[in-house]
Amino acid sequence: MFPEDDKVIRELIDGDLFVTPPPVFRHQRVSYRLAAALMEYEKEHGGAGVTAPVGLYLDETNFVEPDVLFLRADHLDRVQGAYVRAAPDLVVEVSSPSTRGRDVTKKRELYARFGVPEYWFVDLDADRVEVYRLAGDRFEGPAMVGRDGILEPPGMPGFSLSVDELLGPPEE
Repeated sequence: MFPEDDKVIRELIDGDLFVTPPPVFRHQRVSYRLAAALMEYEKEHGGAGVTAPVGLYLDETNFVEPDVLFLRADHLDRVQGAYVRAAPDLVVEVSSPSTRGRDVTKKRELYARFGVPEYWFVDLDADRVEVYRLAGDRFEGPAMVGRDGILEPPGMPGFSLSVDELLGPPEE
């Protein structure tokens, strides 16, 4: 196994190992804002939202650590031991220079292949969220949701978050 105290992120995608440094300050602030909104949602609707590091084990050649994921109450059985072992209801990746390319290609394709119904890519450079929704075995979109927009995943009735609130001040 890998040392747990070296602070790097290790992911396995189709058998290829990717090692990346920890995220930057703004990245983490956005992740925490989303986690706080998901925690409020959980109070009324149940379920579980978590931020990295949390392992998403899809199969023996695909193990990733999304920045944020959410499971509805009826899907909490997907948490097995230390990992989530099936598609969450929402996966979110927040852009980082070291992972941007992989987030919008390999990981997006991986999430679609394993049946994640909704994937958000939070683009900190463009100040927007790219929303991908599963249609069959592929993601539609993306719908580009800017600072003036609202995020409302259809699989999570009652959840609503403004992109401006999620992104916070641009100077962060």
